[in-house]
Amino acid sequence: MMKTLLVLYLCLYVTWAQEVLEYDDYDPDNKAAAKNTTSEGTAVDARGHRPVSSGRDSYSPNRYAPPPITSGQRYRGRPTPAPVGSQVQEKEEQPDAGGCTHASEAMGALCPTGCELKNALLKQEKNVKAVIVELKPQIEELSRSSNNVYNYVNGISNSLRERQRVFDNNNQAVSQYTDQVEEQHAYIKETVDTIFPSNIRVLQGVLDKIRLKIQKLEKAILSQNEQCRDPCITKCPIPVVSGKECEDIYRRGGRDSQMYLIQPDPLFPPYKVFCDQTSQNGGWVLIQNRLDGSVDFGRRWDDYRRGFGNIAFKSSKRFCETPGEYWLGNDRISHLSKMGPTEVLIEMQDWTGAKVYAQYQQFTIQTETSNYVMAVNGYSGNAGNCFLEGALELYGENRTMTIHNGMMFSTYDRDNDNWTPGDPSKQCAREDGGGWWYNRCHSANPNGRYYIGGAYTSKMTKHGTDDGVVWMNWKGSWYSLKAISMKIRPFYASR
Repeated sequence: MMKTLLVLYLCLYVTWAQEVLEYDDYDPDNKAAAKNTTSEGTAVDARGHRPVSSGRDSYSPNRYAPPPITSGQRYRGRPTPAPVGSQVQEKEEQPDAGGCTHASEAMGALCPTGCELKNALLKQEKNVKAVIVELKPQIEELSRSSNNVYNYVNGISNSLRERQRVFDNNNQAVSQYTDQVEEQHAYIKETVDTIFPSNIRVLQGVLDKIRLKIQKLEKAILSQNEQCRDPCITKCPIPVVSGKECEDIYRRGGRDSQMYLIQPDPLFPPYKVFCDQTSQNGGWVLIQNRLDGSVDFGRRWDDYRRGFGNIAFKSSKRFCETPGEYWLGNDRISHLSKMGPTEVLIEMQDWTGAKVYAQYQQFTIQTETSNYVMAVNGYSGNAGNCFLEGALELYGENRTMTIHNGMMFSTYDRDNDNWTPGDPSKQCAREDGGGWWYNRCHSANPNGRYYIGGAYTSKMTKHGTDDGVVWMNWKGSWYSLKAISMKIRPFYASR
């Protein structure tokens, strides 16, 4: 029982330690269970989504084997042989007692006649009979006493044998219990001497890393406090030129990339957007922008519906020519994309300064009634076609699960993904840090958590998943991009 409790405790302890140390750890060097295998036999990391099947946990048998049983007896000692009976003494041949012919030392000096001897014997017989009659009751009483004593001794002997058997059984039980105690002591000693110190060392290493992170965060907070003593106030004039969208503004003479007012529908009030009038001949409405992690994208459904973040900041020219981090809003994105053929440009940059892009000639977002279903087509670029093909490092159904085309929009409070719909414990948006058109779960995660430096690990994440600003077909699951932006404009064939 004690050993079973110890094994259960160790299992729970190791599970907890792994949760702390390697929660959902999908390091390709350590977890083959979370990998898929290509036709050439090479293994790849499958953490752009949640695989339909995972490897089985390996079983490590107990290294301590119980020793052979060395105590306890199966037989008692052999019985001793019965003693040999005494020999009957032969009757001494007496000489003839019929007269005085012969002399006999046994008969005395005189030699009586046969009649005298008979009379003497008869006389002695009377005396002897009286004694015999007197002794007979005593002999019978002695016989009865002897029988009682015999029965008593026999009972004591049987009781002694029974007590000996119980004693032997108790010795055997005590011996077995001693063996079990010794076995458990050896098991506990091995656990205390080997497993606990190893786990303590691992936890101590994690604790040291956490302390370093806390120190870095404290320094970063102090630095931010120094920089944010004065409130951030953005005041810059809105350009005079405006239009239905950035393409209309470009045609009206607004050639500078900055913040403008647009009014796609005259029945609704205008709103601010950042227009990119430089990339590929301009006309782009910036609908999403990540560049420094200053805005939290782990928002609710209503925030993504309305939009959030900072449109732009003032520059040296007194205009808002520096875009901020923001999401335009699903209602506005849907309205702009449904006004006519629309293309989308996704530009991204890593922490070395390298830049790539993905462009789709068709891009449409449906209304909230359909949960903002996304549809794209016509890919070009050098970043990799995540929306239509999924993660290229995966194969078969696992790749299909990373395609974003045709998916509904999901946030942590509105689960619309394909990973067990309705199960609150299996939500892509909750694990991967932001609202997005998740499948099960992603090959691209532009609205994920912002990690400084690029490469990150499962130990740094909240749920152990690849929740960074990810574009798998360029940098893989465990590289968070420095910057990424999404821009849309009307599409026409003469471009």
